[in-house]
Amino acid sequence: MDDLDGGPKRGAPWKRMSKEELENQYSPSRWVVRLGAEEALRTYSQIGNEATKRAQATGRNLLDVPYGDGEGEKLDIYFPEAVSEALPFLMFFHGGYWQSGSKDSSAFMVSPLTAQGVAVVIVAYDIAPKGTLDQMVDQVTQSIVFVQKQYPGNQGIYLCGHSAGAHLAAMMLLANWTEHGVTPNLKGFFLVSGIYDLEPVMHTSENASLLTTLEVAQRNSPQWHLQTAPTQPVDPACRILVTVGQHDSPEFHRQSRELYQTLRRGGWKASFEELHDVDHFEILWNLTQKDYVLTQVPLHETITGTSAHSPLLFLPLFASSWDGSKRGAGLGRCLVSRSRDMWREDYNSQHAPRRPASHFPEGRGRRVPDMPRGG
Repeated sequence: MDDLDGGPKRGAPWKRMSKEELENQYSPSRWVVRLGAEEALRTYSQIGNEATKRAQATGRNLLDVPYGDGEGEKLDIYFPEAVSEALPFLMFFHGGYWQSGSKDSSAFMVSPLTAQGVAVVIVAYDIAPKGTLDQMVDQVTQSIVFVQKQYPGNQGIYLCGHSAGAHLAAMMLLANWTEHGVTPNLKGFFLVSGIYDLEPVMHTSENASLLTTLEVAQRNSPQWHLQTAPTQPVDPACRILVTVGQHDSPEFHRQSRELYQTLRRGGWKASFEELHDVDHFEILWNLTQKDYVLTQVPLHETITGTSAHSPLLFLPLFASSWDGSKRGAGLGRCLVSRSRDMWREDYNSQHAPRRPASHFPEGRGRRVPDMPRGG
């Protein structure tokens, strides 16, 4: 039974874990399956840098656009060949456990999406220790308001985040847009391998830079708020896809599954997908490929998985045309491992113990050399 009273489940499995096991569960690099942990991080960083260089080389971009007054409040906008204000915009928020990563190495999705007529916005925010979680959430909110005001004729704004970036994107489900004088044309959320209940992170080494207290963790946990005070989307057509890699840790699986279940109970149009045979980092690597399941679907196309209970799979490309009569089920069968309306198996039986693996000012953003942490 799900605990619907008082936030995330009081009997959450992480509370029964040793400090060492909790550290393992919340260290994505320890769960890679084809590379060593350090090699996976280096490869992740290299691929991100190369993808960003290619995207910037096209010249169809605006770099280091200030969306706020702070030094770190910048974003990059990458346009398709046919530039118009009436474009769908996908905004990407990088991961790095809120303390590493950079927009300058996060343009993974730019080439395949701009090729399909989607403008892509890569957002920078002040990472810890300079930035606090509250500040990061405020900055992400501010960046979305900026894009809506600059491009009011957009065909839809889609939010995509990976890991810590998925957390920041999910926090936008709670935003009070009336406070900002504009309601963004949000059409969808694409949440990739995120953390939505921050309390477990308090008990890992990642909190050394974050310095998160229980109050701060709860205030910035979308899972907590969505269970205790459910919100409804401004646009009923807004859809959410919660995804996790097959080889992500059991705790990352639990966090994604429970967020999905909470969203469904709250009336949100949410889908859940476990992406076949990829770990926490390979999802992003694959996003650079035009033939990957999350980037290959043409504009205005919809697909489903194979499960009889499978909801429509949201991809951040179909701004105004969600036609349930058009189904590319074969694509889902080939590339998506599992999709279910509700995934109710008991956590402990589902996840057996596993051994972790040891338009504006010109110029470019400062490239951050820090190795991404993977959260």
